[in-house]
Formats: sequence, C-alpha cells, structure tokens
Amino acid sequence: MNAAGSGPRPIRAEREEEAHEELTRLLPPPPERDLPSGRHSHHKDRLMQLIDDDQSRTSSGQASGDTPQTRQRRLRLPRPALWMPAAALALAGALTVGLVTTMDSGYGVEESGGDSAVVLLDRIAEVAAKTEATPVRDDQLVYVRSLDAGAECQEDGSCEPERLSEREAWWSQEPGPVRKLAEFYENGDYVPLRELLPPGSPGTPAGVDRPTYQWLASLPTDPDELLDELYRLTKTVKGEEKAQAVFDKIGELLNTSVMPPRTAAALYGAAAKIPGVERVEDAVDPAGRHGVGIIRVDKRVSWATEWIFDRDTLTYLGERSYLTKDSQTGKKGTVLEETAILKRAIVDDYRQRPGSTTK
Repeated sequence: MNAAGSGPRPIRAEREEEAHEELTRLLPPPPERDLPSGRHSHHKDRLMQLIDDDQSRTSSGQASGDTPQTRQRRLRLPRPALWMPAAALALAGALTVGLVTTMDSGYGVEESGGDSAVVLLDRIAEVAAKTEATPVRDDQLVYVRSLDAGAECQEDGSCEPERLSEREAWWSQEPGPVRKLAEFYENGDYVPLRELLPPGSPGTPAGVDRPTYQWLASLPTDPDELLDELYRLTKTVKGEEKAQAVFDKIGELLNTSVMPPRTAAALYGAAAKIPGVERVEDAVDPAGRHGVGIIRVDKRVSWATEWIFDRDTLTYLGERSYLTKDSQTGKKGTVLEETAILKRAIVDDYRQRPGSTTK
C-alpha cells in the first residue's frame, strides 16, 4: 500500500482539479504567458526521430550538409499523434491550394455557453451512435484524404503558418508492433511513415498514439469510463492543461480513424464532460465549409482547438488550432495546424484508392 501522498494521482482527482480551475476563470486573469517552448520542442524532438525509406541515416545526412539544425528549421508543427516524416515536410507545394495566415480577433468566440456545447455534443453523439460503420480488418488500411497545414517553428519559438496542401494517407490497422505506421501521398510523392526505434525493438503497437479500429473497439463505451481512460493514457507537455490534452487527443482520434459507432458516440459524450468546452455558432473548416463548432481554450498557454461539424448532418468536418493571444509564438489568431477531412474509406492495400481495385 502506498504511503500517504505517494503513488499516481487518481484520475477523478485530476478531473475535479480541472473543474476547479474552470471556476477560477471568474477571478482576475494571471499575467500573460507565451506558449511554452516545451510544446514546440516536444513536437520537434519527436519529429526528429522519424525517418522514411528514402532518407539516409545521420552519417549520410551530415555528408550532404543536412544537419539536425537545418532539418529542425523546416519542420512543421503537427498534431501530437500525427507525426509527419521530415522528408514529407520539406516537399514543395505542388498541390497547394491556399495560404494559412491568421484568423481575425473574433474567430471562434461566438460562444453560447457550456450548456449549449453539451447539448450539441449530446446530439452529435446520438447521430454517431446511429451511423453505420463497416468494421476494419487487421489486414486492411484506413484511407483518409484531407487538406492539411501546419506551422513552421523556428528555434526562437516563433511560428509561421504554412500553405494548405492535399494529402492522402493510408493508416496501418495491424495490432502490431509495426515499424511502418502509415504511408502518405503529398505533392506528387509517396512517403512512408516509420518511427526510428531502438535496436531490437519490434515496432509500435496499437494504442492511443496509433489507434486501430480494433483498439478503438476495445475502449469503454460509457462516457465517464472512457474519459477516465483517456485521462490515464494521454500525456501532457509542460504548462498544458490536462483537460486540453485530452480534448486534443479526442480530436486526433476523430481525424485519423474509422471506429465503431458506439465508440464515436462515447468519445463525443466524454468530450461533453470536459470542463471549458464551448459552442461556436459559425465555424469554417479549412476547405471553406461552414458549420457549427465545439471549441476549448487552454488559458495557460493561450491555445484553442476547434472541431467543425456540418450544421445539418452533424458530420465531423475537421479541426483547427490557433493562438488566442499575442505571444512570442505569433499574433493572436495565428493558425498552428488545421485539417479538413475530404474522404474516409477502408482499402486493402497501400496506395489503393476508394472505388479502385488497383493502386
């Protein structure tokens, strides 16, 4: 038995603390803080561990003059669980369709209150529970076509938004461990996503950072139990609210996965229980589609994440994260990452597209 004050903190205690912090928002705000550099370095360090088939090891990279410092300057800031290989991030913009800049100062703040957000999420959960979904076999792949953009972050912590580009992704559904996590097609090139692992490591298993259909199906379908599990599985970076990390994690699962209807409904039900969620009456995804949104702002780091849904069908369209205050990272409204889901399907092979039996 652990001594008093030792051992891991109970998950419900963390959630109660987040709820308490929500109440303190009524008090005068603390002095403004920049988005902590730890968040950016966390992404950069992780990205630097990724390699693709065409990228040589460190020795050949140094021989060509591509040092860790020069590679770091051109890395994109992605979603925490959607790590793009460095080679893909350096590709030119052949499929570029627009430039991400900043949202105006009022973007994403037409909120109707937490109760309204809960009502909306409950409605979305009901729709998700009734939506038919074909189970995905372990030997199949989840295909996602999307518009995506990130932000290129410099060593001083400042970030510049990048151009939107169309991307196709094929996500492995093998329970693992696997070394090839996915394959991307962007700007005319196919780029496999592989994680650089220690010698002898068998690879990355299915889990919260590599969510397969079968893993998602194994999650609790009770929203309270699922939220407890996500609090346990989700890691934070320095300065980040735990509730924000969990909210962002749910968004990642919605972006890259095909899942059972009951799991999707439970995720939305869990999101409704996270303190600080708000409704946005007019949200626009990166493809220009108008809908209704759910937003949460991490007031510690002045970072907002917004999910966009079709106003009529309540279908998930995409998400966007941006700054809510001026800081060293960028101006208020600077978009740090965004995605719009254009197509999602199940295919049998890498490079196979929906409706085609060939690659």
